[in-house]
Amino acid sequence: MDADLGLANVDVLLGVKAKRNITDVLAGDCSLRDLLIEVGENVHIVPAASGTQEMTTLSAHEHSELIHSFSDIEDELDVLIIDTAAGISDTVVSFVKAAQEVVVVVCDEPTSITDAYALMKLLNRDYQVSRFRVLANMVRSEQEGRNIYSKLLTVAERFLDVTLQYLGSIPYDESVRKGVQQQRAVLKAFPKSKASLAYKQLAAKVDDWGVSSSPRGHLEFLLSDWLKGQINADKSEEQICITSYSLSRVRS
Repeated sequence: MDADLGLANVDVLLGVKAKRNITDVLAGDCSLRDLLIEVGENVHIVPAASGTQEMTTLSAHEHSELIHSFSDIEDELDVLIIDTAAGISDTVVSFVKAAQEVVVVVCDEPTSITDAYALMKLLNRDYQVSRFRVLANMVRSEQEGRNIYSKLLTVAERFLDVTLQYLGSIPYDESVRKGVQQQRAVLKAFPKSKASLAYKQLAAKVDDWGVSSSPRGHLEFLLSDWLKGQINADKSEEQICITSYSLSRVRS
């Protein structure tokens, strides 16, 4: 899901033309299933809008509607990756706290590290998100990636009540830029490149994470199997209404 709602570009990056986008879902003109664009074997994208200012100022209710709409296609998804915009806008926060796993992508620049810390601080202080996985991007060596993580870990342990886990790194690779110019995913355009190999290793790690079924107390993507079990077990209507806004089954 391209969750940079106002400046979306995943369709452009992959050389596909989106006839509809998330704006049409919110307007009630189509379902989320109508948006899915197949871009590879078992890979689909959900395009957002570009150059549409109102998409950057959605209300909390509209965010909730969008998140709930993914329940309609739950049976078609194994993993939902939510690619948010940078910053700490209401949209970014809504989507991040609705994901089961949070991956903070950071590079070796003071502004990147500062922004990553600011996002974790806000999510931890205001929404009790306490676990973050850190991915170092555009590194010159594996050691550089670990150094970036160490910088973030030092300040986080000092000032925040969070747990950080190092996910790994993606090397700086000209193949990525060339893939963007060709409007092709680097994994397709240059499957043996350093970046492509790193992405494959990252995907293998993510695939081993498993899926939590315990409630976290706020709105999340997708209706969980746990909730379905509660419904099938004839739990009270009141319990169902409370928990339906609390659970998701998504790995992001």
